Amino acid sequence: MKRRVVITGLGVLSPVGNTVEETFTNLVNGVGGIDYITLFDTEKSKVKIAGELKNIDFEQYLDKKDIKRSDRIMVIGTIAAMQAYEDAKLKPEDYNPYRFGIYVTSGIGGLSTLEEGITNKALRGPDRVSPFFIPNSIVNMVGGMISMKFKVKGPNIPVVTACSAATNSIGEAFRGIRDGYLDLAFAGGSEASINETGIAGFSSIKALSTTEDPKIASRPFDKDRNGFIMGEGSGVLILEAYEHAKARGAKIYAEIVGYGSTSDAFHMTAPDDEAEGLTEAIRVALADGNVDLKKVGYINAHGTSTTLNDKIETLGIKKAFGDHAYKLNISSTKGATGHMLGATGAVESIVCVKALQTSLIPPTINYQTPDPDCDLNYTVNKAVTRSLEYAVNINVGFGGQNAVLVFKKYEG
Repeated sequence: MKRRVVITGLGVLSPVGNTVEETFTNLVNGVGGIDYITLFDTEKSKVKIAGELKNIDFEQYLDKKDIKRSDRIMVIGTIAAMQAYEDAKLKPEDYNPYRFGIYVTSGIGGLSTLEEGITNKALRGPDRVSPFFIPNSIVNMVGGMISMKFKVKGPNIPVVTACSAATNSIGEAFRGIRDGYLDLAFAGGSEASINETGIAGFSSIKALSTTEDPKIASRPFDKDRNGFIMGEGSGVLILEAYEHAKARGAKIYAEIVGYGSTSDAFHMTAPDDEAEGLTEAIRVALADGNVDLKKVGYINAHGTSTTLNDKIETLGIKKAFGDHAYKLNISSTKGATGHMLGATGAVESIVCVKALQTSLIPPTINYQTPDPDCDLNYTVNKAVTRSLEYAVNINVGFGGQNAVLVFKKYEG
């Protein structure tokens, strides 16, 4: 018998806020978090802007020594997990540590560590590579740091699927709890790729916008969009078996009821022209939760602000939802945050959860010019109040990855 899975804790660091409440409030109010890059000198870079974290003191959360010897993805991922754990009001006596899993991932891993280590090797020789080079560059060390912090001993399984990584990780954690293998899980993602290598790599494949005005650069679904803006951040959810949560008197935000994942088998970086993979992932997720598509009111779209993604995602939503596609409120919060790569699905899943809880749908900001290929309701520039029963999060990634989660308003 499949178990109900609920969400009992949330944690976020994002370009628009260092807590869940700050992030969601700023998204609802249309506050943008994109500005000029400060993390490295952009003199030689075509790209000058990004969505960086702001005004956060890591030492409020972690020991200075741990911060210094850890990659940025490990630090910010662990902080989001700490927020979620505290929000869930968990205590070690509440659970069996072997039935508490960690599904916290990254799309790229410790890119700053890789950049620094390889540069040191090239300029100073192999003996100058840090002993932390390998541990800090591998993706599973985000979950490893979280497991050590909380002495959680269940499976540490980061699903690495590019920009759908956090969504897939949440989905796999959901299945692990639903099918009885676990009682709880940290689930989400962390990314910190705003460095010379990260920006140069995405710029070389023409994925990033070179617009230098931070106020209009990230404009999902707008006719004049010309690439995504790199963002950094982390998001972690505490997923928990319903009976387990009720037994300890936990606060419940929402339920997760459906998960779908497919591959396009089409191209390394471009989505399938006919959106067949995305359409099927949406259908699978709805069927997995036995959800009537007409009861879905909100979709947090992947909405990267690239020409192909926004067009093909719109097509996939139309194919999956039919006429109901035009009755949905859709928004891409990447207009405010930029694209947080492997963390984006976690932060945007939390946005779905908060939308269900508050009946507030954050807007797609910076939208100015309609695109005939993108003709759905993107909740442009102003938040909307709407009573919701179900919300859907969509994320896709290089390699043809498609991942979809369905969340349900918690009614007890």
